This record gives sequence, C-alpha cells and structure tokens, in this order.
Amino acid sequence: MKTYHTLRLILGDQLNEQHSWFKQIDSGTLYVMMELRSETDYVKHHIQKVVAFFSAMRAFAARLQEMGHDVYYITLDEEGNAGTFTANLNLLFAATQAKRFEYQLPDEYRLDKELRQFCSEAGYPYSVYDTEHFLSHRDDLRRFFEGKKQYLMESFYRKMRIDYKVLLDGDQPHGGKWNYDAENRESWSHTGGIPEPPLPRRETTAWQSWLESCGVRTIGELAPNFDWPITRKEGLQLLSFFIEHQLPWFGKFQDAMTVQHRFLFHSRLSFSMNVKLIHPLEVIQAAESAYRQQPDRYPLAAVEGFIRQILGWREYMRGMYWAFIPGYRHMNYFGHERALPKWFWTGETRMRCMQAAIGQSLDAAYAHHIQRLMITGNFALLAGIHPDAVDEWYLGIYVDAVEWVQLPNTRGMSQFADGGLVGTKPYVSSAAYINKMSDYCKGCAYQAKLKTGEGACPFNSLYWHFYHRNREKLATNPRIGMVYPTLDKMANRDALLQQAEIYLSQLDQL
Repeated sequence: MKTYHTLRLILGDQLNEQHSWFKQIDSGTLYVMMELRSETDYVKHHIQKVVAFFSAMRAFAARLQEMGHDVYYITLDEEGNAGTFTANLNLLFAATQAKRFEYQLPDEYRLDKELRQFCSEAGYPYSVYDTEHFLSHRDDLRRFFEGKKQYLMESFYRKMRIDYKVLLDGDQPHGGKWNYDAENRESWSHTGGIPEPPLPRRETTAWQSWLESCGVRTIGELAPNFDWPITRKEGLQLLSFFIEHQLPWFGKFQDAMTVQHRFLFHSRLSFSMNVKLIHPLEVIQAAESAYRQQPDRYPLAAVEGFIRQILGWREYMRGMYWAFIPGYRHMNYFGHERALPKWFWTGETRMRCMQAAIGQSLDAAYAHHIQRLMITGNFALLAGIHPDAVDEWYLGIYVDAVEWVQLPNTRGMSQFADGGLVGTKPYVSSAAYINKMSDYCKGCAYQAKLKTGEGACPFNSLYWHFYHRNREKLATNPRIGMVYPTLDKMANRDALLQQAEIYLSQLDQL
C-alpha cells in the first residue's frame, strides 16, 4: 500500500462533500471509510437502513475519488476487516506508515468515546474537526439553558430564528407570531392521488443475499420499496420535489394519518440530512424562498411548521442529547419494565392503527412523527414498556434513526422517561385522538368508542390506567388538566381499570 502522512476517517453519517476537508487535494492524505459489524450489530437494524447507509457510503467514496481524493474503503466482507474502527485504524496506520490522524466529531456518544480512546492510546498526533453540518454546536443548548429548570424547545427555536434571520421582518417574526402549530392539525378526509417523488427504485436482490452471506441479521423487507436517496444529487431532487409538490399541503396535514397514503405530504428528507448529504440551512432557505416568492401558494403556517422541525426541533434534540448523555440512556421515570409485544416485530395485531404504523415501518423503514409519537410510542408508554426495549426498536427500524436524534425523541418526548426534560407532559391519548386524526379505526377489530367489554379499544382503558398508576408522579403537573378530577368522578372507573389489567396481562394477543 502507498504511504501517507495523514489518515482521515469518515463515518457513515458524515457524507458531506461540501466539507472544507475536500476543498483541496492532498496526495499525502488518505480518506478511510469502513463497513463494520460493530455498526450493523449494536441493534438489529431494518435491512433498508443497512442498505441505505452502505449504498450512500459507497457512492460518497466514489464521489471523493471522482473529485481527486485518495480513498480506502473497507467493505463488510473484505478479508482483514477487523470489525471495529480501532482495530482497522491500527492496521491501516501500520500499512500506510501514516503519522497523523484526523476525524470529524461523531454525533453519537459511543463513537465519540471510541475515537477519543483510540487517540489517547495510539499516541499519534491528531486533530478533530467540526462536521460543518449543524446550526448549533454540541453544547450551545446546555449553555443557553444554564441555571434553568426547563429546557423549552420554543425558547431555543426563537433564538435560532434570530441567529439565522429566518422568517423575520427586522427583529420580529414574520406574520406576527413565532409559531403557527395550532393551524396545522387537520385530519385527512380527501380522495385522489398524491404525487410520488421521482427517485430511482434500485435492484436489491444482490444486497439481500450479500448481507445474508455476511451473517448480518436484519428486520423488515428490502424489495420492492427501496427508493432512499443515496447521493447529494438525489437528496436535492427530493428537496425540490417536496418544495414544489408537498410543502403547500404539509402544514395542515402534518399530523394526519391514513391508510390511503402512508407518507402524505411528509418530505422524507431526514435520511439525506442525517447522513449529511444535504445541509439543513439549504433546506430551510429553500422553504422560506418559496414562500417569499409565492406567498399565495405557500401558507405561512406550513412553511413555519416545516422550518420549526429542522431549525427548532432537530437542533434542540441534538443539544439535549449532548447535554444529558450518557446518563440519558438509563432514565426510566415511571420504572416501566414490560417487554415489547412480539407483534412490534411483525405487525400482526388486531389493532388497526398499530397494524398500519408497524406494517408501514417494516415495509418502508419509515413512519412520520405522529405515527411514531401518538401510535407506536403512545401504546408503548400506556402499556409500560421498558424504555430500553422501545429505544432498541426505534433505533433499529427507522432508516433515519441515529442515536443523537432517536434517543431524546424516544426516551424523552415519546416515553417521558426523562421525567419532563424534553416534553412538559406525557404524550398519551385514548382512541378518540387516533379516531379524529386518522382513518385507522374504521374496520378495526376493536371499537374506538368502547371503553370496557368485548371489543373495547385497548387505548381507552390503558389511557386511564396509565394515569391511575402514575398519580403520584403526574397529579401536580400543570399541563395534565382535568385528567384526575375526571378519573375520580367516573362511575365505571373500577371496570375500566380492570379492563386495562386484562389487556396488560395479554399484550402479545392484542
């Protein structure tokens, strides 16, 4: 192998060809990328997630070579692949006689720890670079909320709007309000088709057999729905399609769920952004520019709501992750201990809402935020599933799931396992909300309006049982409202709680 003076490591979610690293060609620098069993096996991943990451990584390596950089790419089945970053780096330093190591800050704590340890033990001079992707630094949020009891996303979002001058008129929010969320809660009752993004559908037979030959255990299906963007060009095509065809309708229907259209008007840009094919600021600016040019076509509520998900929520979640990791992984505020029902891995349940959300997740490696929060997450919280099991499922099943965004969303927002650091109240609901925001209840084996007896929807009794068993922790929460006065006045309270106990004893059969 050729000798080099510097090895630069690129992780699988650092596929940013606009990074300053790549502005100049240095024949003495070798870029290193690796497919590793340590990455495929830390949880059981959806096969589309594995293929999307590996495909994007291989395409990125080819792109760098096309730009003139030297790249050493280690495939999963390459002879001599030692299976971890540390072991492979040691082998490469010996083979190339390199004297210096450089890497970009990992976004996951476990990799950050591994690379810091490698640098400490290997003894090579090294430099660590920012990924040049996020709009805030790791510890910005912690410093912003220092000394405060609550870490309100809305406060951080407003700061980010001001910092980046997004949707502002002078120093005031465009339209007079910072947040238009109240206008974005319509259900879907329409008919007709929704345009599909013109992304390539790839032949996947070879990937399936190759992963099996490598011994990688996965969940879900690969064909025929693999159409995730794996290059910057494809990510930008998806962004353009979303702005042109979906953003006008995104706002009012962003919380809606239907069996007619699995994705409705959601952009599905999260994978492209999370592996850094496209930059969040170019996504934000594309949305604002469309609105500024055609305000009659793009509702302000839709544009602000979309931008808030990226400039607000995405940056906020990353900040929360780095503010509380590694202890955040072990938070379990309610002391939940139940195992995840077996049908979370198959979708074979009589609850049509869970059947739809889980079936879609298994089929497409994707569900939008309300399906994750108010269907699968809602059920897991009501049923008292251990947060570790919920984390493992979410981290494994979704193509866009990397720990910095998955963990605070799941353990914090969805499961309230952090006791209210992320969410000010538990996000739980009975069947009424699901019936209002979706068509999932139609044709279900359970009846949304029934609370007890044969055919009663499990969400109804589990909802009240959740509040009953957690009264000590939740009764003083100011955002709970009339839950406990209502529960205490219920004539059928005992029957309702008994119904929940029955369902909790037979979760695998629901």
